[in-house]
Amino acid sequence: MIPNPDFLVEPWRLRECTLNLDLLAQGESLFALSNGHIGWRGNLDEGEPHALPGSYLNGVHEVRPLPYAERGYGNPESSQTVINVTNGKVIRLLVDDEPLDLRYGTLVSHERTLDFRTGTLVREIHWVSPAGKAVKVRTTRLVSFTQRAVAAIGYEVEAVDKPVRVVIQSELIANEQLPAQSDDPRSSAVLERPLTSVMHAAHGSKAVLVHRVEHSGLGVAAAMDHTVFGEDELPCQTEIEPDLGRFSVGNRLVPGQKLGFAKFVAYGWSSTRSVPALRDQVEAALAAAKVTGWDGLVAEQREFLDAFWRDADVEVVGDAEVQQAVRFALFHVLQAGARGERRAIAAKGLTGPGYDGHAFWDTELYVLPVLTYTYPESVAHALWWRHDTMPLAQERAQQLGFEGAAFPWRTITGAECSGYWPAGTAAFHLNAAVAAAVTRYVSATGDEDFAATAGIELLVQTARLWRSLGHHNSEGRFCIDGVTGPDEYSAIADNNVYTNLMAKRNLLAAYEYVHKFPDRARELGVDEEEAAAWHDAAKAVLVPYDTALGVHPQSDGFTRHQEWDFATSKYPLLLHHPYFDIYRKQVVKQADLVLAIMQCPEEFTAEQKARDFDYYERITVRDSSLSACVQAVVAAEVGQLQLAHDYLAEAALMDLADLEHNTSDGLHIASLAGAWIALVNGLGGLRQDGDGMLRFAPRLPPGLSRLRFSVRQRSSRVRVTVTPSSARYEVDGPDDLTIVHHGRTVHLASPQELPIPPAPRVRPSEQPPGRAPRRRDQAEDG
Repeated sequence: MIPNPDFLVEPWRLRECTLNLDLLAQGESLFALSNGHIGWRGNLDEGEPHALPGSYLNGVHEVRPLPYAERGYGNPESSQTVINVTNGKVIRLLVDDEPLDLRYGTLVSHERTLDFRTGTLVREIHWVSPAGKAVKVRTTRLVSFTQRAVAAIGYEVEAVDKPVRVVIQSELIANEQLPAQSDDPRSSAVLERPLTSVMHAAHGSKAVLVHRVEHSGLGVAAAMDHTVFGEDELPCQTEIEPDLGRFSVGNRLVPGQKLGFAKFVAYGWSSTRSVPALRDQVEAALAAAKVTGWDGLVAEQREFLDAFWRDADVEVVGDAEVQQAVRFALFHVLQAGARGERRAIAAKGLTGPGYDGHAFWDTELYVLPVLTYTYPESVAHALWWRHDTMPLAQERAQQLGFEGAAFPWRTITGAECSGYWPAGTAAFHLNAAVAAAVTRYVSATGDEDFAATAGIELLVQTARLWRSLGHHNSEGRFCIDGVTGPDEYSAIADNNVYTNLMAKRNLLAAYEYVHKFPDRARELGVDEEEAAAWHDAAKAVLVPYDTALGVHPQSDGFTRHQEWDFATSKYPLLLHHPYFDIYRKQVVKQADLVLAIMQCPEEFTAEQKARDFDYYERITVRDSSLSACVQAVVAAEVGQLQLAHDYLAEAALMDLADLEHNTSDGLHIASLAGAWIALVNGLGGLRQDGDGMLRFAPRLPPGLSRLRFSVRQRSSRVRVTVTPSSARYEVDGPDDLTIVHHGRTVHLASPQELPIPPAPRVRPSEQPPGRAPRRRDQAEDG
């Protein structure tokens, strides 16, 4: 499955044994490091060659105009785009005055290793210059989980067989030249040089640059300092310019002799702090990093990840690629959110500029569930970010003529940035995803303080939106018309089943919370009449059903639409067929009704789940990376275990195999989260009801012999080991927990090993021509 033969399949690391310059962009994404605050793409240390340089700070963006052929009320006038901030990764090497550039000379060997347990990217080079001088270079790069504002690099060069003069230049660079990021020349002009210098200074081995983002007005500071290894008295020099800081050190090396240093980089940004305050902020972070030292930072990183993997690791026996891929996925999901701290988790994390660095609904529906059960500390911060953007969401709802809060389809700051409303503003289901993330987090953690503050307000304001967005029809059923569900090939539909059922959950959760926290409810202006209206609407939600076909239409009338002609299709459809044609026919971009089954299983009978899944498999083309993991979960639930394994692998290998051909602009963080979802919610059968009780219905496909995972619950962990015949459950921690195993309630006072009933016998579903996932048994056979 992995198209780059230089990537080895290993359980705890991603290792590239040679360098393919044609795959630089993909490698830069795959080898990216982040902590949720700082993001460094996996560019080569010397800066060139590169495909897409990338250094990002969560929330730092530029404002750019949105082009429209015609003006329309309610359309956003501008958008926001993540920008490449000051690059602290660059370390250039001159070997007898010749720069290390892998396009010249002879590259004897080149290896990069991303280690999921140490949180470091290690690079080892053996290079011979055009003049015949050989050196070996080893670099170790990290973005610290424990010191949020800090990244660091250990750099070392060694002479091989001849004496050689070397000079190492460590740089801070602002306004790097980038490839064009937009087809709109106005946007390209805005993004070409987004940083305006406001201060630069250097002292000793330290340099500081402070800039202002031209249109958004944000202040950005970056600073670097160094500790040279080896000889005490070496010629060093620091230079400073508005967009460049450079520290240089050199020496004459005999064979076997080394020269190196630790480079510490600190970042900070603010919309309000002064230039001196920003400078002080990064210099303080830098000082703390130097006190910790290089070895200390490496040790802290390993200690942090040791604790994470104790709770989060998923062990898969029988599929080595999936084993590597799920750990790769969990590492990057952690990197996307660990230290975001009241900032968004973007669709690409901080691994690239894809989707302009925007956050979508996949944060709450795909990423936060994984973090809730593996690293819940980050989930509260992500939800507090939504709460912090509440005023903008309320303003947007008012603009659209509704009550409550309408959270944006895509955003960085909380303002709506989608210029195409049928697949943007109309996708109101995002608001229910926010509510679901609140109730899931509180149920799993017992964080009552959050529930009584941000949690209840998020539920109340989203409930108000649904009550004003929907209406009771002549038969008393609550209808939500003119919305777009998760399937973006079916826009502006009435009574989308997923949307209606998730709105129902949202309304009932808000009703529960206002009675649980009456004082806070009164502060929010909620009276009994309003709460009763939510409850009545939830109980009356319309769920369409096609009695003739015996399936749920995705939305009103969907199963009466003309069938799509798959024989003439080119994929992805949105790039080869007009939306007008796609919208009015039965073809599904990504799991929609199937997602409703996964999220609201209590709303469907077992027979309905099987029939619905089979019906929608035939028309779902998976032109979205968000689909495979959902299809894996429901395939496992209805007994199609081989298909679940196939979809699991597709979700897990989305970026390692570059299945969507766009890994170059950043990783698909939600699909990476989907690897965990497909394994734990799918093969592990995990569900959690509103009462907080964990339910499991595990089953393994033929190719797997064991699945082991942990789920954090309150102050404890439920550790689950699944084999083809049984599941073992044990609690690690102080909580007294009860679970449900295949419908049987079990108290975990001691470890329990329970038999797994056989899966129902079902006929395998068919997929559209050419769109079936690759069979794992065929993949493993070669």
